Amino acid sequence: MPSPFPGMDPYLEGSAWESFHAALIDEIVRQLAPKLRPKYLVRVERRLVVGISEIADAAAARQRSVSIVDVAERTLVAAIELLSPTNKRSGGGREEYLQRRENFLAGDAHLIEIDLLRRGTRLPMRGVLPPAPYYGFVSRAGRRPMTGVWPIALRGPLPTIPVPLLPDDPDVPLDLQAALTGAYDAFGFDLEIDYHHPPEFPLPPEEAAWVREQLGIPPEIRTAKQRPGAAGKQVTSAVSVNAAPTRDSCLYAAS
Repeated sequence: MPSPFPGMDPYLEGSAWESFHAALIDEIVRQLAPKLRPKYLVRVERRLVVGISEIADAAAARQRSVSIVDVAERTLVAAIELLSPTNKRSGGGREEYLQRRENFLAGDAHLIEIDLLRRGTRLPMRGVLPPAPYYGFVSRAGRRPMTGVWPIALRGPLPTIPVPLLPDDPDVPLDLQAALTGAYDAFGFDLEIDYHHPPEFPLPPEEAAWVREQLGIPPEIRTAKQRPGAAGKQVTSAVSVNAAPTRDSCLYAAS
């Protein structure tokens, strides 16, 4: 059965997240690899992060991301990071990710970050992002400290965002909605998730009523429809952000 939602499924943010994270990473690789061969190699990068605050519990966080490598030079061209809960809560996992992010921003590789988690602390910023439950970020190596941002609404499909490559090559599109749909269908999340109960992480009342409507459950209270906005599109304002504790940058989204 397909997902009952047109875009991000808020039920995936709970106990299904680790499986969904791995499935979505795999679908991103599957989507991009044919578009980029034979000049680029697309691979899943795996690493193990033991959080400083979790050492007493001997807990380790398995982290996966996507690497795009220039075949001729064997150099990293772009990295795609799908944020995990450990990246968004205080502790060693977040510290490790912020340092990793800082290294990317100081280097020559492009960085794409996808945040499909409502809970946790957003990446450090000195400005205010457009309000949205989810975001996509594209930091081009040649345009730093400017970074494009895509606010993503709950009620609409995930956007298609550009993946920058070497200077002589055009961007390739990454269809996040197609990747999510492929991951959901291939790994059978409709069988894992119990839609008879609310999501593990509560939604605002208006959004919760919309979710019940999508699931065919009559809402207890009728709520106003969501105002149309620019969610899913690259926004057209600039705010100042702090990309990491030791580096200032600007968040800019051109039309």
